[in-house]
Amino acid sequence: MDVKMLARIAPLLVMLPLAPDLLAAAPDFRAAGEEAVRLLSGYLKIDTVNPPGHETRGAEYLKQILGREGISAEIFESAPGRGNLVARIKGNGAKKPVLIMGHIDTVGVEREKWTLDPFGGLVRDGFVYGRGAVDDKTMGTACLEVMLLLHRLKIPLDRDVIFLAEAGEESSTEFGIDFMVEKHWDRIAAEFSLAEGGGMSEQDGVVRRVVVTATEKLSRNMKVVAHGVSAHGSVPRADNPLLHLSTALLKLAAWRPPMRLNEVTRAYFSRLATISPPEEAFLYTHLEDPAVQEKIRARNPSLDALLRVTITPTITRGGFRDNTIPATAEATLMVRPLPDEDVPALMQRMREVIDDPAVEVIPAWGRRPVAPPSGLGTEMFTALERVQKRLFPQAITLPAMATGTTDSAQLRAKGVQAYGIGTFGAIGAHGNDERVSVRGLGALVEFLYNAVVEVAATK
Repeated sequence: MDVKMLARIAPLLVMLPLAPDLLAAAPDFRAAGEEAVRLLSGYLKIDTVNPPGHETRGAEYLKQILGREGISAEIFESAPGRGNLVARIKGNGAKKPVLIMGHIDTVGVEREKWTLDPFGGLVRDGFVYGRGAVDDKTMGTACLEVMLLLHRLKIPLDRDVIFLAEAGEESSTEFGIDFMVEKHWDRIAAEFSLAEGGGMSEQDGVVRRVVVTATEKLSRNMKVVAHGVSAHGSVPRADNPLLHLSTALLKLAAWRPPMRLNEVTRAYFSRLATISPPEEAFLYTHLEDPAVQEKIRARNPSLDALLRVTITPTITRGGFRDNTIPATAEATLMVRPLPDEDVPALMQRMREVIDDPAVEVIPAWGRRPVAPPSGLGTEMFTALERVQKRLFPQAITLPAMATGTTDSAQLRAKGVQAYGIGTFGAIGAHGNDERVSVRGLGALVEFLYNAVVEVAATK
């Protein structure tokens, strides 16, 4: 082979890390995408709104499909009707397993505000509609389709591939991931996992960004409670707890917790700068400048939330009669600390900011454990980058920190290198007319399959 020919094909050799037999066994992804649409449509017809959950209904649906193909699956119920499904395709054991997962439960619906039946699983204008189409039955369906493909093609594996469809993610993790970690860890223990949390973005029909979450903020909701004296409202009082509560909330809103970057957010902004217009790139490369931080805050609150702890009032309560000053008033705060935040120290700082002996700050709840970020140099993350370059050559992989929370937190706390992925055309999570594009579902199946084969297949 001459030097010129070698120079031409060398880049292609770098982009094809799979063995020839695996390339020959590549799935028909068009057919796989069409099958995934049918599977998702059926999955969306099953009402698994949490509460009450009834996730066993969804688990039985998945188990039946797997069973028809000869893939055995188990359902573990933490309580009647609160089922978690686990299926496994065995490898040769040379490496630790990889876990792929999607939760069964969904949030509730306001039926009168939907234009289509939220439990109809209808396909319209290139989208699949239904509660859970984005969060998170699309991911669960992609995992299901990948299991079917691996089994049908008899891909030789160095790792077991485990599929977990869990209960309770939306509001009651004790029925789902907590239960599985505490009672059935041997069934799901893995080195790597892929779940919800990331996404893709398109421009002019071309994928430009593939976001992979490698960590997430903590969820540590709190309450601010103001105390005073109950009295007749005809006589204004300086110790009116409604006034103290309002002042406390305004002080917290005006407070700017210090910016802190971690490995993931530092890489995110660094890579984002490389694909941004010069003015935006300047902001992302000069984050230490307070003036730059203020510009980001004004232009993009979502990016600002990646820089620091956020505190958002969501519920206020106080008073019971229009002529009576209440004895107490309280507000619920959605507090999202950074992954390594010292939460007791944060609460003390909040008390100092409020600076009012009539107001107390107390913890309300927070289910997710503290866990270090997943690494950006692991076999799984680098495989995700390779797959992105192969499938979406005009895109860039952006490692990210999620401002929301997922079941990956419990896995990271157990030492699993967990990553969140997703697709494009995902619209209306937790909202009305929730839907995912047919093309986006197909892209997720192909991306997930390739990532799993990259790390699990025998080379």
